[in-house]
Amino acid sequence: MTDTPRRPRVQLLTRDGCTICERVHARLGELAAELGFDLSTTDVDAAAAAGDPALRAEFGDRLPVVLLDGREHSYWDIDEDRLRADLAR
Repeated sequence: MTDTPRRPRVQLLTRDGCTICERVHARLGELAAELGFDLSTTDVDAAAAAGDPALRAEFGDRLPVVLLDGREHSYWDIDEDRLRADLAR
């Protein structure tokens, strides 16, 4: 039995009505298909309304925020060169 390598996880923190967030999400979708990472999105306002205000408190003033494997990678835009390099490791 062989262990399948875990795919990197990219999470986009966003909020409803954020047009920059929509553009970044579209580009991350393209990059996920190309580079092989799992992409998810989290609306920080919806999370706060559901009882988890931590993401909005920490990141809400600089959305969109890109998290790579749970750690902040970039905000306001994708640092695509850095993301490619970090995923290649």
